[in-house]
Amino acid sequence: MTETHKKTPIWLYIIAIVASLGGLLSGFDMGVISGALLFINNTWSMTPLEQGWLVSSAIAGSVIGAASNGFLADIYGRKKIIIATAIIFVLGSIMCGYAQSINQLIFARIIIGIAVGMVSFVVPLYLSEIAPQNIRGMLVSLFQLAITAGILLSYLINRIFANTEFNWRWMLGAGVIPAIILLVGICFLSDTPRWLFTKNKEEDARKAFLKIEPDGDADSHIQEIRETLKAKAGEKKTKFHKWMFMPIFVGVGIMFVQICTGINTIIYYTPTIFQIAGFDSHIGALYATIGIGFVNFVMTIVAIAYVDKWGRKFLLYIGLWGMLISLFTLGGSFAWAQSLGEASKWIAVASVVIYIASFAMSLGPVCWIMISEIMPLQIRGFAMSAATVSNFGFNFIVVLSFLPLLDLIGKAATFWLFGGITILSMFFVYFFVPETKGISLEKIEQNWKNGTPARKF
Repeated sequence: MTETHKKTPIWLYIIAIVASLGGLLSGFDMGVISGALLFINNTWSMTPLEQGWLVSSAIAGSVIGAASNGFLADIYGRKKIIIATAIIFVLGSIMCGYAQSINQLIFARIIIGIAVGMVSFVVPLYLSEIAPQNIRGMLVSLFQLAITAGILLSYLINRIFANTEFNWRWMLGAGVIPAIILLVGICFLSDTPRWLFTKNKEEDARKAFLKIEPDGDADSHIQEIRETLKAKAGEKKTKFHKWMFMPIFVGVGIMFVQICTGINTIIYYTPTIFQIAGFDSHIGALYATIGIGFVNFVMTIVAIAYVDKWGRKFLLYIGLWGMLISLFTLGGSFAWAQSLGEASKWIAVASVVIYIASFAMSLGPVCWIMISEIMPLQIRGFAMSAATVSNFGFNFIVVLSFLPLLDLIGKAATFWLFGGITILSMFFVYFFVPETKGISLEKIEQNWKNGTPARKF
């Protein structure tokens, strides 16, 4: 452990852990619908497209939440927005539990989605703005760890209520648990020093920096932000400078890589995939799903441990290769299922495990780290919001089309399609994604402004 790490106050880690609990909301919503869907079908008979709409309705809400969140976070601060997301999630979860029709359930999931879209934008932003640069990757990764914890929690909730009356209602209604945890915790935190400074609260910003790094140079941090904003003050605020296009392009692109390589088809439809692969009972599929959730959680811890040591791009390469191999293997388990017999089921399980492990230690946390780091301060709220909106937009398309794709082109071809996108993603990472390990947010912005190629950051 370095000297800098030794001096990092425990209070900073507490702040980061509490704020990152927002990821519980996002993860819980992803995971809980996968199990609930098995039982909702027993209440209302749905076509594959209708199931896709039910699952993706929350993602549609997420687009709304993420789109409206950028300017709101810049106006009211990061903390107030996190509080609002927790309250909205509580209301949406209660509405889901009491839904009396598919349309009511879809509407309630849209409400939940609004909260997920907001929290998925504002929590990484909050974490990146409070984190010292030497451990910024690790702290921002806590958001993704909380997502995986939320997914695992939801899988456990699904199994607990699987054999109860009103099972899916209890599953979806249990979303009030992570929301209340976040609401209580965030009330004890302050806003970020960078946002405080932009609101002319310099002394509050200085105190916040000293709380984050007691032995650090708070005045130096304040001066760095002041110079960045001063440089912008002489420019027309309505003018979008050409150099700002590249970080937004990379942010949107990295979200395409994260989503369109197929992760949420696995997360949202894991029990369904396992039933297709040969697990006959709902309970058996749910048990297998819990194992996947555990792997997802553990491998995210690996990413947190090494993202500031190995760097962002190195983890991306490792993850993409693992995902590529597992996607083509998963497709093969379906293509040659008759020849493989019983073994095809276990090949599918192994493929999903490798895929989840590869994603969890790379694209899962790293993509959120990247968008929190690469956006210019003056447009950080808007730019991160744009990247988050694109994330949910891609997510909506992928999740909505997954079950119809299985019917249209077949199971094997569907997963091979995601494998092809993974190959293209490798080229995108190589040519356009910069390495941001150990670089201050202000220095990253200066590199963009100077036109520094991504491979030379």
